[in-house]
Amino acid sequence: DAFSENLPTKALQELDRPKLQLLALSSVGIGLTYFLVWRRKAKKSIPLGDGWWGHGQQTLRDDNKIYPFKVETSEDEINDLHRRIDQMRYTEPLEDCGFQYGFNSNYLQKVVSYWRNQFDWKKQVAKLNEYPHFKTNIEGLDVHFVHVRAPHRPGQKVLPLMLVHGWPGSFFEFYKILPLLTDTKDDLAFEVICPSIPGYGFSEAPHKQGFCSLDAARIFLKLMERLGFNKFYLQGGDWGSLITTNMAQMKPQCVSGLHLNMLAVTKGGVGMLLSLIIGPYLPFLVGFTREDVRRLFPYFEKNVYDLLMESGYMHIQGTKPDTAGCGLNDSPVGLAAYILEKFSTWTDRKNRDLEDGDLEKKYSLDDLLTNVMIYWTTRSIIPSMRFYKENFKTNPQNRVDARTGIFVPMGHAAFPNELMHCPLPWARWRFKDIRSYSYMPRGGHFAAFEEPRLLAEDFVKFVRKVEGKKR
Repeated sequence: DAFSENLPTKALQELDRPKLQLLALSSVGIGLTYFLVWRRKAKKSIPLGDGWWGHGQQTLRDDNKIYPFKVETSEDEINDLHRRIDQMRYTEPLEDCGFQYGFNSNYLQKVVSYWRNQFDWKKQVAKLNEYPHFKTNIEGLDVHFVHVRAPHRPGQKVLPLMLVHGWPGSFFEFYKILPLLTDTKDDLAFEVICPSIPGYGFSEAPHKQGFCSLDAARIFLKLMERLGFNKFYLQGGDWGSLITTNMAQMKPQCVSGLHLNMLAVTKGGVGMLLSLIIGPYLPFLVGFTREDVRRLFPYFEKNVYDLLMESGYMHIQGTKPDTAGCGLNDSPVGLAAYILEKFSTWTDRKNRDLEDGDLEKKYSLDDLLTNVMIYWTTRSIIPSMRFYKENFKTNPQNRVDARTGIFVPMGHAAFPNELMHCPLPWARWRFKDIRSYSYMPRGGHFAAFEEPRLLAEDFVKFVRKVEGKKR
């Protein structure tokens, strides 16, 4: 029966059913009480505020102009890259270690050989320039973005959308999903803006301390306003998930809908604790599905041990990013190993057991190395790492955004190989108007890069629910 289908036989035999049911019902009451208290304390929105991240003192007048931008390269840049690659010193990997110790150096040499002898950076620069690039100065920083308009088709509704990347990704992650959203023959299409987070890629890095997700959100809201949009959709994963959520908290009246492919809800108090205790055995009492149980449990193994194994980079970047970043900024091979390891393990943690990390199963080396080159040519690895330091300087649970509800329409695409899983009941503690929640059939952390069609389809499904459209 539904009560026993998730219980081990021995546990079922020893179970005092009436007492456990009473405990379960009590937990629901406690969780509801906690939720109501939190909701009463929660703020409705975050003040927009202002900031200045440029050199020196703030100028009296901002330059509001938007300038076309083009990605460029040179023979000197390519020759310098090749010289540094040729000087790389490799260390022999341990036998049969796969990616368990990090990027396997045997496979790394194969990747680097392709990079040195076959990868055509000039060709990839031309590919980057297939979409229009722009820059504009906001709060003292030159902010880069890609702006793709949908072809005009009679009877088609075009909605503005901002896509926000994370680390160690870039705006290039969205190149495969862009045509699926803009160049569509459906009755719905999107005008897409893909900015680079300040300090990443072609966006200028902050020159002052303290630049966190709230500041990035404010800058991106100003960017949308400058482009003439007073109502728009948002989509993001990784840091993009937090930044777009902050945008929805700052100006909910401007956000038509918020779609995320990564959720981190940790402030659940007693309700979360009891759902973890009861969830494996009586999932229906705490709102869990069988898929939630499969993805969450055993909880310690999947959400504590595995995360500890994969979060060493976060501790380094959240404490001393400039020290660790020196080597990455100086060595292209070191930078590639550091970044591409994440595209292996965060796509599927099982890839740690393979010598090649199964890196080329979902991605091409041209695409992966293009993302690395964006970091290398802009020297942005250190400022991108600093973003962790700035966001973790204080307890994130004490920040204003942790005490502010999200009331805009929200959708979530839950990919099975994401670093963490957030069940729908947990998401509801934070997001007050969830319109869609999808268990995706495959895919990991870099959804737009790995499974662009799946992500695009789920996003469009969410927008149709918000817009009240039927297909």
